[in-house]
Amino acid sequence: MAVTRAAGTGAPSRSAGDDPGRARRRRMTAVAYLFALPFVLSFAVFMVFPLVSSFVMSFTDFRNSDIENPLAVEFVAVDQYVRLFENQQFVRSLLNTVYFVAAGIPLTMIVALALAVALNNGITRFRTAFRVGFYAPVITSIVAVAVVWRFILQPDGLLNTVLGAVGVHGPDWLNDPLWSMPAMILMAVWRNMGTLMIIFLAGLQGIPANVLEAASADGAGAWQRFARVTLPMLRPTLLLGAVLLSVGFLQFFEEPFVMTKGGPLDSTLSISYFTYNQFGFGNYGTASAASYVLFVAIALLSVVQFRAFRTKE
Repeated sequence: MAVTRAAGTGAPSRSAGDDPGRARRRRMTAVAYLFALPFVLSFAVFMVFPLVSSFVMSFTDFRNSDIENPLAVEFVAVDQYVRLFENQQFVRSLLNTVYFVAAGIPLTMIVALALAVALNNGITRFRTAFRVGFYAPVITSIVAVAVVWRFILQPDGLLNTVLGAVGVHGPDWLNDPLWSMPAMILMAVWRNMGTLMIIFLAGLQGIPANVLEAASADGAGAWQRFARVTLPMLRPTLLLGAVLLSVGFLQFFEEPFVMTKGGPLDSTLSISYFTYNQFGFGNYGTASAASYVLFVAIALLSVVQFRAFRTKE
């Protein structure tokens, strides 16, 4: 071990390279990397590699028949995406998804916010029971939910029975191309409003009471306090809810898969369902391209929402 003497003191000192503390830190770092290695390897194998592979695959004409001879795969570049947008079924699935998102997200947010405000202001007794009741559909199996809603949406089901009681003749919801998507939206709103309600309720309870009291003292009515005080202070919470809904609604798959199989006449076919079908048909290149179109759509919508709900300094 190299030993030197401090200048003017005659006392021995260790060189910087032999600092025991530094050696101990190196050992701890090596142990930390060793513990992290299994996760890093599994993440690389099951996440990074599939993502990179599917991205490359989206620029090829890779099909099921090419698995045994991958060298026969032809690189088609952006032609895969051009052909995708020339596919009428994909265009229909894209329009259906836009319809589902454009109608479902605002409706879900409005219903969830109304319930949160009611629980925060008007309902004090049994508040916990209401929270559990509205949140129950979120944790219920989609298969069980779909079975219940198929009975509700039948021509002689509960919904049409209620409509008939007020003199309205209900349609055949799941077999009419005009009403099948509204039925999916209605079910999605019912199933997702519980999550947003809990989030919005937490945001409302985080607004200082003295701010609302000051606005009331200045003569602001209930609607003015809500529009000019509550909503602006709720912007971060609204942003979180909108982004979470967007990711889920853009990828909606379970509802049509269980209830309508994308029908009737592709009226409930979504991008995710189209991707699933193409993968099942062995058109892996087309399925990969469709999945990345969906990824870009989610990213763009998230950017728009961040701009719309950003807090003004």
